[in-house]
Amino acid sequence: MKKLFVKIGCFLFVVSLLTAAVAVKLQAQDLKPLKGTWLNLPYQDVRNKYMNPAHVDCLAPAFWKTKIGEYAQMGLRYLVLMAVANDGKAFYPSSFMPAAYPAGQQSPVEAIVEAADQYGMHVFMSCGWAENQDDNIRDPKIKALQQRIMQETAALFATNKSFYGWYLPVEDSMEPILSDEAVHAANTLTAIAKNLTPDKKVMISPYGVCYAALEDPKFAQQIKKLNVDIIAYQDEVGCVREPMPLPRVRENFKKLGKIHEGTGIEFWSNIESFTWQKEDNSRESALIPAAFPRYLSQLVAASLAGAKNVISFSVYGIIDDANSIMPIGQPIESAQAFIDFTDWKQRKGRWPLLEATFKGDLANGAIGSAVKLEDNNLKDAVQQKLTDGKFGMEHTNDLNWLDFGNGKMSVVLDLKKQSPITSLAARFLHYRPGGVLLPSAVHFYVSTDGKHFDRMKTVIIPASNNDQHDCWIDIAWTGEMKAKGRYVKVVADQNATFRILCDEILVNANFGS
Repeated sequence: MKKLFVKIGCFLFVVSLLTAAVAVKLQAQDLKPLKGTWLNLPYQDVRNKYMNPAHVDCLAPAFWKTKIGEYAQMGLRYLVLMAVANDGKAFYPSSFMPAAYPAGQQSPVEAIVEAADQYGMHVFMSCGWAENQDDNIRDPKIKALQQRIMQETAALFATNKSFYGWYLPVEDSMEPILSDEAVHAANTLTAIAKNLTPDKKVMISPYGVCYAALEDPKFAQQIKKLNVDIIAYQDEVGCVREPMPLPRVRENFKKLGKIHEGTGIEFWSNIESFTWQKEDNSRESALIPAAFPRYLSQLVAASLAGAKNVISFSVYGIIDDANSIMPIGQPIESAQAFIDFTDWKQRKGRWPLLEATFKGDLANGAIGSAVKLEDNNLKDAVQQKLTDGKFGMEHTNDLNWLDFGNGKMSVVLDLKKQSPITSLAARFLHYRPGGVLLPSAVHFYVSTDGKHFDRMKTVIIPASNNDQHDCWIDIAWTGEMKAKGRYVKVVADQNATFRILCDEILVNANFGS
């Protein structure tokens, strides 16, 4: 894609605000908590390198009982089994398949269900793989094997209080609309599931929303033909179906929310927590944790679209307690993903403010203020960008971003009069493939006369190294502070010769807790 940038150099400009400070207003928006994860039992290919690491016995009952306990503490409620068999071997006691786990040992599926019973969690039981991850669900042989798996697992687990429903794996594409064959395949298995377990839910998680014909009436017609109870749409952000996918995801999920109204089918979101260690969408590239700011934006997008529940592929092996699954020293930042998630859940640090900007809960009180710029080459169209209350999205073409093309940013805001200053913040874009990086440091200063500035704080934004494919937004925030002044200066720089893109500077941000 062509990149549209406003090219400017390092400069110092003065903003005269109409208000005493940049006022920020909170408009409450509910954010759906992350409620579930897929669980992966078999190692299938390199994608599972860190989800099923060689140093961990991922079939051991003790492992799963510990892991499910951790997920309960993280606030998860739904556990989705990706597969209960693979390559003709079963992860549960089967009468027609040999065991994929050691003889005399409790099966991993039994351990998961037992732990879910203990912690009051809900399990979606898989009906696959009949053979492997490439099952052809239109093949009569595959269908017959799926049915046998369902019959056996229903007999074994249907009376467990945690058995909530069925997950039908080997998802079909929704591009441009879900095919009649896919609808028939899902409905056939749904009928069997309802016959075996009438009170259990049936969930599918199709892909292809990125390029689906959501505005075509036929798309909604196909959805209404499904007899399933839940559709957890893959958001495909991790799969990078297009460069910088988040703006389209927001729009598409809003459309899906509308389509589901009156269907009787629950609209869930399956947000992807991963990115790729090497090539994207390759079975020879491992799944690794995405930067948490990207993931947080996905959570907000699903919530604002009206998803009833938000689950994820995957917390397991991606946003995990690194001490229990990840090899020490692996350069994939699993520990940071877990720390960031935990801090966000506990409303620590910058996360509540960043979340509020994603939700649209902040409105800049300086909209329409007069601006005086020392650099006369800047056009009027860009003069208001940093104080207009308009936030950019995860795309370099978004015109709300102001481009500091040489890796150095220096901005001065005139608050018009001496004012109390309780916090300062600035929001930035990160997209390495587009030559845009977060600043390595952001320095915040306050002055009474516009000549002598006292530094209030230097903020280091810890950018994830897992940035080969992804675009995300992060924020530098001073935290609560006590100062008084008329002028605020923000200086951002980086070691590399990349662009800095900033969309907004916030003074005295009131974003709740």
